[in-house]
Amino acid sequence: MRRLVAELMDFEEVNRFLVEKLTAIGVRYDLGAGHPLVGRRMRDVALKQGRLYGLMHDGRGLLLDQTGRLSVAGWADRVDHVVDAVDPGEELDVPAALLRPDGHVVWVGDDQRELRDHLPRWFGAAAG
Repeated sequence: MRRLVAELMDFEEVNRFLVEKLTAIGVRYDLGAGHPLVGRRMRDVALKQGRLYGLMHDGRGLLLDQTGRLSVAGWADRVDHVVDAVDPGEELDVPAALLRPDGHVVWVGDDQRELRDHLPRWFGAAAG
């Protein structure tokens, strides 16, 4: 059995399937209509500051912002904002993604108004 599983791990599709099962990346919560990434757990992408999961150890929300135009003002005590975060060798084909502390994506986009509509739902009222 061990040898069979070891041989199966040589197949990219089998390897991806098993990794998704073990890490729950394959789980998708129904968070309504929107981008296919919404409701899924973000994979551990390489960032300019390290790995994604390493940045999430503090148990805070995270906004990965490739636009540089968004803000988490009012939620900065609960949500980290990482601008131009993705390492050039990685692919993240969204302008920005808001993640819960467990790594699941709750919003994708590039519109500040839309982001401000989602922040209170996941992170409570804005501070001060």
